[in-house]
Amino acid sequence: MKRLFQGITFFFILFWGYGPSALAQTLPAGSSMLIGTGKGLYSLTSRGNVIPLRTEAGARKIIWTGFFWATLGEQGILVSQDLRNWEARNEGLPVKTIKVYEGGQKSFIPLIQEIKDLEYNPGNPDIMVCATKDMVFLTRNGGRRWESLGAPPYRSNGIKAVAVAELPELTVFLSHSIYGIYYITPGKTGAQWTELNAGLAKMETTNNPDEVSDVAVVFPEDESSPWTVYVSQTFRRRIYRLNWAEKRFLLLWSDPAEEGAVDSLSAGKKALRFIRDGAVMEILPQDPSQGERQMTDITGIIRNLPRSTGIKPDCLFMDNPGGEPINLSELWLLDGSDGNNGAYAYTASAKEGIYLPVNHTMDAKSLTPYLELMENRGLNMAVVDMKDDWGRLRFTPRNPAITEKGRVFRPVDIDQFLKTMKERGIYTVARIVVFKDPELAGKGGGKYAVWDSQTNRPWIGYYDRRQRKPPPGQAPAANQDPLVQILPADDPAYEIVRTFYDERWVDPYSEEVWEYTAAVSQELHERGFDEIQFDYIRFPTDGVNLSNARYRWREQGMDMESAILSFLRHVRSRINAPISIDIYGANGWYRTGARTGQEVELLAPYVDVICPMYYPSHFEQDFLAQAPAELRPYRIYYQGVRRTARIARNKIVVRPYVQAFFLNVAYDRTYYNADYVRREIEGVRAAGNSGFTYWNNSGRYDDIPLPGSGDAES
Repeated sequence: MKRLFQGITFFFILFWGYGPSALAQTLPAGSSMLIGTGKGLYSLTSRGNVIPLRTEAGARKIIWTGFFWATLGEQGILVSQDLRNWEARNEGLPVKTIKVYEGGQKSFIPLIQEIKDLEYNPGNPDIMVCATKDMVFLTRNGGRRWESLGAPPYRSNGIKAVAVAELPELTVFLSHSIYGIYYITPGKTGAQWTELNAGLAKMETTNNPDEVSDVAVVFPEDESSPWTVYVSQTFRRRIYRLNWAEKRFLLLWSDPAEEGAVDSLSAGKKALRFIRDGAVMEILPQDPSQGERQMTDITGIIRNLPRSTGIKPDCLFMDNPGGEPINLSELWLLDGSDGNNGAYAYTASAKEGIYLPVNHTMDAKSLTPYLELMENRGLNMAVVDMKDDWGRLRFTPRNPAITEKGRVFRPVDIDQFLKTMKERGIYTVARIVVFKDPELAGKGGGKYAVWDSQTNRPWIGYYDRRQRKPPPGQAPAANQDPLVQILPADDPAYEIVRTFYDERWVDPYSEEVWEYTAAVSQELHERGFDEIQFDYIRFPTDGVNLSNARYRWREQGMDMESAILSFLRHVRSRINAPISIDIYGANGWYRTGARTGQEVELLAPYVDVICPMYYPSHFEQDFLAQAPAELRPYRIYYQGVRRTARIARNKIVVRPYVQAFFLNVAYDRTYYNADYVRREIEGVRAAGNSGFTYWNNSGRYDDIPLPGSGDAES
């Protein structure tokens, strides 16, 4: 019976669903292309006229199933049969809550959790799959109700793509940014996600496949033929075909480029189209020896759309009379320059500078060496703490609401400091440490603090180690260090040394914390800082007692990402200046906000600059340390900048912090010197020269000479 149903479905789709006339009947008269943008869905006629079809909701992906249209966007999944009347089909999908704080009142905006991908089963279009960052969902009734298929037991979120096929059992695929491809057969009892990575290129020096950007399936020519499954890799130019019998991917196409992006597979029975950096390409899977062909007409149409129509496309669906329709997403890949950067990105781009400790700005004597350093090295930016790692305000506010929550400590005369910087043409960035804030955490009896559910006090992260008790008469470690406690162990000859991290955190869900930060930021910009930079814009990550941390300001429906987004939405409405944020290097390298809430894809629309800390000392010491190992700093910064920009869809400037300090770890002990720092800079510049900031916490840039702006690249 199942095979009979599949045969009827195949016959109907072949002669009615996929026929050009059936598709054309649903399109507006004279139109052969649909264009999706962040602001709406449009039709483009053969004469170049743009017809708005929907302007209340954007579209990142457009699907024609042969029976109905579906789009993916900020309102989740919308379905239509005529491109005029649209129905939301999101029941069963998770909702996130954005908290809005205005005029002392809070309100809430429920949003469908961002859907990473949407695909349908060409053998039965009522079956579709989609995924959030950490969960896959299946529908068997055209999206009217979604059921969770869960996810593999990996340790972080980061789903990129999904697909569904019949092999012959219904089979669902997902790709994860770190752990690769998995599949599940949801119709089987006890079905579990199973890894499927054989044949995929791995990221060098790791056991993980490099990220898979897309998965595409092709309906067979006849009932006896197998389905075809293709995958592409995001950060390297490779496309594979799946050998399902052997559970192995076979390389179908690659090009000699060492690094490059491939995404958005549009697979048909005769041709496979995709987007790589700067072009729409086509290959013939049955004869890959012919190589790739650039589809210059389509590439040109997409590139010219912003100029000819005023519309910058995110995705398109093109009728192809006499052939198969072409469906492409991630069109930002065709823009080789600055993509869809934020309002202030141009102002913030091409800035190269140093982190300048605020203690060295107090007077002309301490500041002058840094001014000379910047002049001699061709640097044009200084990042200075205005709210430091201890929550102290390093300036004297004019707004009394700021001093109610913060403590002024050894303030710099920012008016004089900024005057000096502007006279020298130096771009100034006010660094504000946000959620790591011992000062505010101690206010109001811990009102704003992350709370400890076990001690019923402000939470402090700690770690334990077991050691022999000291000899009689020797003072225990706890007597010398207030951050250490001595606890009894099971064995009387031993004791537990509990060491607390020197960190105190405020609740990232607190709208009062957001308002305090916004007030500080607004005043600093009004008084002359060119850019506001947020550091520690994340949740605490360290401590064996992390599970005890409670967030009392959290509202129903909120998670880490929605807390960070709500905060950024709040400060963005208050600051008319470039905003930059500092993130972990790993959160810029992989498509994940694991542990921190720092998910680049979600943060990019709210900020202008992202500053990943790709410090080689902070990665695993053998990461990208293949021969010649001394080139590791170059590899990390070159690939890191490229990856972050692509994960952010080129919407922001990537301005990384460059490691200009020695850390006593294995790689640094062997390789840290001036060439180490020089190679980091060469990596940044080779990746697009979007700017960088030298980081040395103590401001000691004299012991390791910094490369000058004119140094040759290798």
